[in-house]
Amino acid sequence: MALITCDDVTLGYDGETVLTDINFKIESGDYLCVVGENGAGKSTLIKGLLKLINPMRGSISMSDGLRVSEIGYLPQQTAIQRNFPASIFEVVLSGTLNGMGLRPFYSKKQKREALDKINLMGLAGLEKRCYQELSGGQQQRVLLARALCATSRMILLDEPAAGLDPIVTADLYELINQINQKMKITVVMVSHDINAALKYSSHILHLSHTQLYFGKTLDYMGSDAALILSERGTR
Repeated sequence: MALITCDDVTLGYDGETVLTDINFKIESGDYLCVVGENGAGKSTLIKGLLKLINPMRGSISMSDGLRVSEIGYLPQQTAIQRNFPASIFEVVLSGTLNGMGLRPFYSKKQKREALDKINLMGLAGLEKRCYQELSGGQQQRVLLARALCATSRMILLDEPAAGLDPIVTADLYELINQINQKMKITVVMVSHDINAALKYSSHILHLSHTQLYFGKTLDYMGSDAALILSERGTR
């Protein structure tokens, strides 16, 4: 069953259109990579999926009991966020906020979950370290742990490897793949790295202010959209 369905969606800001004619479904267990040039509307789509902006036309619907609060989100980092003065544990634990309800304090279960996700990301024993002291790759692992604390069903990742060196990037992609394959969490990832998209994803969505391609990754390389991306030099 589809978790999210986009039906004839148009998205934009203040009456200005960014994306038009978007039609696709995200099924449980998918690994969807959203590709396209800078400014093509990829981050705008993510905001639409998270209900941060409403469609100007069409609909974005969720089914199979999925709620927005159950989607883990790893946004692009800003300079201010990179220098956030909190411990790893505090950052990861904040991912459980959506499950707190009216309780004013974190429960023991939420604290155990945060530690479990820290360990899963290979950061065991570092939970008291200050987030701003970490390397870029470690920070992304912390944010990924935070996103996993918010969900057991779907994570949305907006350029998670931006600015990381090749070795750290490769390790991060392998980790995300394990989350999809072993934890059975649906992954939606915005990426400029077409090679990684082709290696790991089950489906590709190619945007350029409209939908150029949506379908299985195996079929993408023979499509006109893939040729356009190759000719424009987007990797």
